[in-house]
Amino acid sequence: MSTSRYETYETYGPAYADPVYGGFAAPPVDLHSADTLPHGTPGAHEDTYRPAYEAPTLPGLPRQGAPDGGPGPEGHPDRGVGARAGSRAAARTGSHRRAARRRKARYVERPDGPMRRLLPQALVVAFLAGGTTAFVADDKAIELNVDGRARTLHTFADDVTELLAEEGVEVGAHDVVAPRPGTEISSGDEIAVHYGRPVRLTLDGQRREVWTTAHTVEGALRQLGVRQEGAYVSIPRSRRIGREGLALDVRTERTVTIMADGRARTVRTNAATVREAVEQAGITLRGQDATSVPQSSFPRDGQTVTVLRITGGKEVREEPIPFQVRRTEDPDLFRGTEVVEQAGEPGLRRITFSLRTVNGVRQKPRRIGSEVVREPRPQVVKVGTKPRPASVRGADHLDWQGLADCESGGRPDAVDSSGTYGGLYQFDTRTWQALGGSGRPQDAPAAEQTYRAKKLYVRRGASPWPHCGGRLHG
Repeated sequence: MSTSRYETYETYGPAYADPVYGGFAAPPVDLHSADTLPHGTPGAHEDTYRPAYEAPTLPGLPRQGAPDGGPGPEGHPDRGVGARAGSRAAARTGSHRRAARRRKARYVERPDGPMRRLLPQALVVAFLAGGTTAFVADDKAIELNVDGRARTLHTFADDVTELLAEEGVEVGAHDVVAPRPGTEISSGDEIAVHYGRPVRLTLDGQRREVWTTAHTVEGALRQLGVRQEGAYVSIPRSRRIGREGLALDVRTERTVTIMADGRARTVRTNAATVREAVEQAGITLRGQDATSVPQSSFPRDGQTVTVLRITGGKEVREEPIPFQVRRTEDPDLFRGTEVVEQAGEPGLRRITFSLRTVNGVRQKPRRIGSEVVREPRPQVVKVGTKPRPASVRGADHLDWQGLADCESGGRPDAVDSSGTYGGLYQFDTRTWQALGGSGRPQDAPAAEQTYRAKKLYVRRGASPWPHCGGRLHG
């Protein structure tokens, strides 16, 4: 189709710089050098298409397109270049409108044709192109790494929290997210999620539960700061740690000094007990040998353990068991009189002691056992409760003290060399009991002995004391 039918008009700025609808890059054109189609050219016809964006002509105002401001052909406003240029300026941004006002438009009548019909469609295409540009600008390409599994995705999320929610990634208190939740994101960012794993760690005898984001035992030990060189690890270091976690026993290498047999041996060990450390030092424990700390205890770094060489045996000793004294009241005895009815007998106990020599030094014997060989027999004593008589008629006026001094030296417990006679007045046991006494005379109180002597005098006079009887009468 020839372009000679279309007028040439001045543009309202470069088409490739439209900030709202976009545009197409096109080189500038010298608008003043283009051919103009004169009004009334043969073959031209009236354009009956009126776009919705054209402003109607108000009554009383000059119509555009007529040189004198009068009506155009058939009474319609002139639809020349000026009217179409104004319609396009209304569709552009405010800055284009201001630029249009500063320019002087060239009004050139043109016949109606296909270009007028294509103009609204071009505006719609330009609008859609601008919306697509904004849509693409909000889309972000993000690399998401969840527990070592990385993938690239596109998202419209504004921050890390929103992105993780869109992807269904749940994080807990022990999980690590980098960058942290709530951080704004942009295209090209990398987001990493590391899940926490529980580890029931026993480190050098101390038990505790810790959390790690490492995937292997070796990584967990490194993350927890555990010294691995020379350490004992209950699980291979290369083993992977699942989300459920695992139990791990670690014993780091320590320096322990063992003192034994006058020598000191220092070893580097990851032993679990003191006994293992002693054996690693090349020391053998025999018999009753012991250590300065419990052999089952955990050896600490820098600890000194002394081996105790112990020898010894047992010793049995016997010792007496004292008897008890039981006292019973006897109404036939005068008050103050006590008679031993059953003599006490001590028992016998056998005791076993442990004798030890530690590193050549004898220790104090330690009692380790005891048994009773013979039970003790208690001593039974009768205690008199009978009121003592005041006197014996016919004998109270005699010198009983003089007789006692002569017979026994005034001693109530005196016994002659033969053992036959005893007491103040040297009674024999048979005579004493015939007078109502109990037991032996020398065991009775002095007052009772005097009372029995008076009764004997009433019966037999002074004859029972052939050598000292004369003292009774002074």
